[in-house]
Amino acid sequence: MVNEYPNHRLKIFTLNSNTALAKEIADIIGVNLGRSSVSRFSDGEVQINIEESIRGCDVFVVQSTSYPVNENIMELLIMIDALKRASARSINVVMPYYGYARQDRKARAREPITAKLVANLLETAGATRVITLDLHAPQIQGFFDVPIDHLMGVPILAEYFKSKNLEDIVIVSPDHGGVTRTRKLAERLKAPIAIIDKRRPRPNVAEVMNIVGNIEGRTAIIIDDIIDTAGTITLAANALVENGAKEVYACCTHPVLSGPAIERIQHSKIKELVVTNSIALPEEKRTDKIIQLSVAPLIADAIIRVFENKSVSVLF
Repeated sequence: MVNEYPNHRLKIFTLNSNTALAKEIADIIGVNLGRSSVSRFSDGEVQINIEESIRGCDVFVVQSTSYPVNENIMELLIMIDALKRASARSINVVMPYYGYARQDRKARAREPITAKLVANLLETAGATRVITLDLHAPQIQGFFDVPIDHLMGVPILAEYFKSKNLEDIVIVSPDHGGVTRTRKLAERLKAPIAIIDKRRPRPNVAEVMNIVGNIEGRTAIIIDDIIDTAGTITLAANALVENGAKEVYACCTHPVLSGPAIERIQHSKIKELVVTNSIALPEEKRTDKIIQLSVAPLIADAIIRVFENKSVSVLF
C-alpha cells in the first residue's frame, strides 16, 4: 500500500521514540516514511539530517515524548527547527503521548507549569499544529496558540472489550478526576460506573479509602489515561476483589509502566491490562497480562483529515 496516497506534498517523518507506530501510520496512509537520520555528537548533543526535499510540503512528525522524556523532547524540537529552515509549508507534530502533562497547574507555591512550558517550546521551535491523544488534562489544549487536535483512545478500548462479550460489567474510575473518562467508556459499553475514593499523600503513592458504587459479583474494568508505577491501578484492583468483584480488567491509553510497574501488575488481581501503542513497549515490559492495541488507524485518519482540511471531530 506504500506510495499510493495521491498527493506527494504529504510527508511523514519519525524520530526515535516510536518508529514502529510511525511506520504503521505511513503504511495505512500509503506513503513512505520521510528519509532522515538522528545521531549524537560525542558529547551527546542531538544531530538531525533531513535527507530529502520538503520545501512546500505539509510535514507530520511522529514522536511520543515518553522515556527518555528529555531526549525525545530535544529530538522533536531540533527536528521542528530543521523542518522550518528547510521551508516546510506546515509542521504538524503528532505526539501520541504528551510528556510533562501531569504538571498542568500550580498545586503548591513555587511550582512550575511544565505542560505549558512544553507547549511554548513546541510553538517557538516552529510547530504549526499538534495532534495528540488523551491529554492528562484537557485544558492543556488551551496552553497552545496553534491548532490542536485532541484524539480519544476510549473508542479503541471500548471495541476491544465489546469483542470479549463480558457480562455484568461495571466501569471503575481509580479516582474522582477520572470520572468523565469512565463515563465515556461506560456509555459505549452500556454499563454502570463505580469510583475509587483515593488520596495521594505524595507523588506515585496512593491509598484506597472507599468504593462508591455496586461492584459485588460484577466484572470490573478500571480505566485510566496513564499507568506509571501501577501503584494506583493495582491497589484499586486488589480493593475491588476484596470487596466482592468477580474479576478485574484494567485499561489505559498510555502505558508509561516505569519502576516496579510490571512486577506489580504481574502480582496483582488484574486479569488483563489493555493498553495502546501510544508508547512503545520494550521486550522487558511485555507480559501475557498486557494486551497492546494500535492507535495507528485513528492517527492515520486524523492526519489525512488535517491534510485535506476535513473535520477531525467526526472520528468520535
